[in-house]
Amino acid sequence: MPKITAPTRDIWSVSRLNGEIRAVLEGSFPLLWVEGEISNLATPRSGHSYFSLKDAHAQVRCALFRNKRQLLRFQPKDGDKVLIRARISLYEARGDFQLIVEHMEPAGEGALQRAFEELKTRLDREGLFDARRKKELPAFPRCIGIVTSPTGAAVRDILQILKRRFPALPVIIYPTLVQGDNAAEEITRTLELADRRGDCDLLILTRGGGSLEDLWAFNDESLARAIAALDTPIISAVGHEVDFTIADFVADRRAPTPSAAAELATQNQEQLLSRLQELRQRLNNAIKRRLQEYRQHLAHIDHKLQILHPQRKLQQNQQLLDDLGQRLERAMQQQLTRQQQHCSRLAARLQLLTPARQLEILRERLTHNRQELLRNMRNLLTRKRLVFAGLSRELQAVSPLNTLARGYSITTDAETGNVITRGSDVTPGQRIHSRLLDGCLVSVVEKAQEEC
Repeated sequence: MPKITAPTRDIWSVSRLNGEIRAVLEGSFPLLWVEGEISNLATPRSGHSYFSLKDAHAQVRCALFRNKRQLLRFQPKDGDKVLIRARISLYEARGDFQLIVEHMEPAGEGALQRAFEELKTRLDREGLFDARRKKELPAFPRCIGIVTSPTGAAVRDILQILKRRFPALPVIIYPTLVQGDNAAEEITRTLELADRRGDCDLLILTRGGGSLEDLWAFNDESLARAIAALDTPIISAVGHEVDFTIADFVADRRAPTPSAAAELATQNQEQLLSRLQELRQRLNNAIKRRLQEYRQHLAHIDHKLQILHPQRKLQQNQQLLDDLGQRLERAMQQQLTRQQQHCSRLAARLQLLTPARQLEILRERLTHNRQELLRNMRNLLTRKRLVFAGLSRELQAVSPLNTLARGYSITTDAETGNVITRGSDVTPGQRIHSRLLDGCLVSVVEKAQEEC
């Protein structure tokens, strides 16, 4: 009977299960906007914040990490109604379903922010933010118009900057509301009035900082379209550097602050004066250089004219004629000198070839040769005498007579004449000859000894 094998079971660990659930949750949902009330808010020493977001029927745990928390524009607390942008996740260690918060704002601002984003997107699609339709700001405006509240800090900042940078520039203040229900309509009318009058060639729309509600008048669609229709270039400087309004995007240029708008609208008068002085100096130098070039050119033309003048040409020809005449005279004199020298050489050669002269030369040569022969003979005789004296001294040194003169004698056999040099060469009774310096002795050997 065949054996039945039990099917293999896939057993998951809790860690694997929570990990898979987390992956499914994070991969299935995009970033979501969720509105609710904060409760059980806790911020440990790590700087992260943990809280519950609830409504009347449910709640969910949320985590706001420190890097995102530092970007908040307010300090959240229990009971606050907020709008968060978050992604869905799972805390695997406890299996808790939670939201990871990327952005948080008060719930009221959330509606305004959504309206802002919708209007911004719509106007952008219509081309109101297109850089190609925006006008260039005048480099040196004749008059600047400021559209703002006459009592706000923004207008004081702008006037202070304009006074410091360009005090001679005229400024017209167009007073208007910058906050409230009727602010957008009044700002629009004021801008259209300033544009229609044409007193200014640059406008600055500005106010100080505030919340999104405080700045909402500058996010009005009618105001945005009025700004886009202006013929006068306009700078928008609404709020602080982090604040952005629809007016900023539609205006020809955005300044982060009112003070920055004043600097953007004007040139620095001191720098302009310094630049003008520099340009004036460069212009003077350029004029001096050009005048100097013209003077040099005029002098060059005058010089060429003097060279090409008929009188100058005649003078040159006269000078050339004098020069050629002098050269011809020198050439003729040199030629005459050479001919005279040649004639002198021929006369001298002819004088040498006469018979009397030839005879005189031969006599002189004979006398010279005779003297040379005598001198050579004397020199040869002197050298021979010296050689003879040297040979005589050498012969004297090896002469037997010289040896005999020192007391020696030469002994020979009387019969054979052989020289006897040893005692063993003689025998008793043998007759020998002893040659002396002045004679010869004949004797008979009585006894021969090898040593005396």
